[in-house]
Amino acid sequence: MPAGLPRKIIHVDMDAFYASVEQRDDAALRGRPVAVGSQAARGVVAAASYEARAFGVHSALPSVTALRRCPDLVFVRPRFDVYKAVSAQIHAIFADYTDLIQPLSLDEAYLDVTADRRGLETAWATAREIRARILAGTGLTASAGISYNKFLAKLASDQRKPNGQFAVTPAMGPAWVETLPVARFHGVGPVTAAKMKRLGIKTGADLRAKPLAFLEEHFGSGARWYHAIARAEDDRPVNPHRERKSSGSETTFDRDLTDAADIEAGVLRMADDVWAWCDGAQAFGRTVTVKIKFADFRQITRSRSRGSVIAGHAALRTTSLELVRSVLPTPIGIRLVGVTVSNFGSDATAAPTLPLTTA
Repeated sequence: MPAGLPRKIIHVDMDAFYASVEQRDDAALRGRPVAVGSQAARGVVAAASYEARAFGVHSALPSVTALRRCPDLVFVRPRFDVYKAVSAQIHAIFADYTDLIQPLSLDEAYLDVTADRRGLETAWATAREIRARILAGTGLTASAGISYNKFLAKLASDQRKPNGQFAVTPAMGPAWVETLPVARFHGVGPVTAAKMKRLGIKTGADLRAKPLAFLEEHFGSGARWYHAIARAEDDRPVNPHRERKSSGSETTFDRDLTDAADIEAGVLRMADDVWAWCDGAQAFGRTVTVKIKFADFRQITRSRSRGSVIAGHAALRTTSLELVRSVLPTPIGIRLVGVTVSNFGSDATAAPTLPLTTA
């Protein structure tokens, strides 16, 4: 790409992917509030249709809470093999437009379409055609964000959900970022957003007003990233060959949990999310880490490494449960749990099993 020309990046994000697949495949579910997950006492919501979201039902919500909010909620069991197959269809469509595709999960990816392989002239037209082909080929809707970098494209894909697209041009990027709450920024999690709020940083404009030295004092290694995105700057390329060092998923509960069944259900939901990625990417690791954050914001991790890769869904669920049970019962409420698989590689270089560790 000639120096000085902005890249054309599209972030495609499927709309309520798991739930939409279920509604597509079962006409009786269409127009109804649907939750993918288990209705059992220990169950949690893996995904929710837009009809369910209108009642405040969302992923990682305990099933009993979801049913209180929406008594007519219909639960369906997840079918990860089907979601994986549909994802493959979608990625085949992407490949007609560019070789620069960076999947983030089964239902979202970055595409660099600067080269304009199909001669559509604009990234806007490219995104529109991709979305139309996804709808025609799978019966599912997708939303898209279009911009000159990955940070802005991902932000933009949320702007017109569901079944819409939004573009952030170089002329509007910095000013648009200033209007947004920092809690929406990729890389600013709930804890960091709360800390920024305490420091008087609520919007992109507030963040931009802080000098780099101030951000380094309060946010350490993340300071340069926050300094850059407040100015709508992100030079990361779309990397189709990016080597994943880990795959993780975490959730913050609606309320602090002390009940072991509820906590374990949340961990299993995160393990299922991680397995969906590992299975889809055919990337398997040997180390499982469970992250736990208590109501007082104290955070610990529990890790275990195996002598061979964890190549089974049941094995990941079992290990995750064993790890979280090492801190149960707990008199202090738990506000967040997460599961991560790491140490990808071949069995030949497998390390011995590690003891439980706290960090």
